[in-house]
Amino acid sequence: DNSKEYKGRYMGHVPRGTLSHWCRIKNGVIENWQAVVPSTWNASPKDANGVGGSYEQCLIGLKIADVKQPLEIIRKIHSYDPCIACAVHVMDTKGNNLSEYKVNVNL
Repeated sequence: DNSKEYKGRYMGHVPRGTLSHWCRIKNGVIENWQAVVPSTWNASPKDANGVGGSYEQCLIGLKIADVKQPLEIIRKIHSYDPCIACAVHVMDTKGNNLSEYKVNVNL
């Protein structure tokens, strides 16, 4: 019945983490659709309590053998199988950019 309003939601676990969808259909048309995908959780910034997302947390205290080739960072983040663009920025504790690496995904 297209004259009614329908609401739906889904929350489940997928390979990268928790996946959530919320939708509202009104008069046969999708009025609102929201999705919170695993990368939203894993790559999130610090929360209201100052706790960083999973990516940030797993990198704290990580020892880097060679700052010019921070393979340890790639290994840690790749363990999450992220669905994000490939770039690494190495910064010191004051936020100064020490080096930057980008992967050409069009190869």
